Amino acid sequence: MASQKLLLKDNKNVAIVYRLQTAEAVSMAKKISLWLKEKGYEVFTAPQQTAIPGTKVLKTKAGIDKIGLVIALGGDGTYLRAVRSLEGRQIPIIGINMGSLGFLTGNRAEDAFRVLEETLESKMELRPRSMIHIMVRRKTKIRAEYHALNDVVIERGSGSHLISTAIYSEKFLVSEVKADGFIIASPTGSTAYNLAAGGPILHPEAKVFVVTPVAPHSLTSRPLILPDDLHMSFKMDSRSQRAQLIVDGQNETEITPDDEVIIKRSGFDHLMVRAPKHNYFHLLREKLKFGDRA
Repeated sequence: MASQKLLLKDNKNVAIVYRLQTAEAVSMAKKISLWLKEKGYEVFTAPQQTAIPGTKVLKTKAGIDKIGLVIALGGDGTYLRAVRSLEGRQIPIIGINMGSLGFLTGNRAEDAFRVLEETLESKMELRPRSMIHIMVRRKTKIRAEYHALNDVVIERGSGSHLISTAIYSEKFLVSEVKADGFIIASPTGSTAYNLAAGGPILHPEAKVFVVTPVAPHSLTSRPLILPDDLHMSFKMDSRSQRAQLIVDGQNETEITPDDEVIIKRSGFDHLMVRAPKHNYFHLLREKLKFGDRA
């Protein structure tokens, strides 16, 4: 996936998403808003947040359509909330880390204004990241549809029994697995829940998804990497009463054996703002201590 240059000359509309109930993030949002206004930009507060003083909260799809850049102030949860607020629009997001890990929000808070200055001066690149398209089908009707940057999780929730699930690639049965749940992760999301559950790290430009069972009943059930141009589907058997569908960390809906969860690559990519010198392997070493010896 080739990088692109970020150009904001023709669009002066910027939205800010900040970490909720965090004084430092709120303070930074106010400072960045004033700084952008002094440079002639129109600043908006992203949906479902208290308005930053002197800005309007985006409430309509038409308003979001006019945004040229989103600034996410927080950790990875804040970044994912920014992605959800776009509802599938290909609007670039730049992350300023004001959380803990900050794998998606890779820029330090102390570098915020320098990084934003370089962004406005078109010195940054847009790095496309593949997204997951999720559909929940009951009989012939699509009853729910979502997009995820990181992952979709099917888990047993508060139920005491493992869920037995058949996994299909296209129309071919892959396996029938009994487990606490399943993680379907994109390359971007491979370093999140997938990694914690024993799944592999995927390079962000790899054209694949990974399916990782959570606490499987059988030791032969292992993570599986599949090309992202193949459709996958998951269907619980009648012995499994119900499960939860979680999209990028948000509990979205309950599914039953009557439902089929269909997974494919989204028709659009997420646009992540990165410096041209950004090095993914350096990020792995810095954030995850990848390769460090004990």
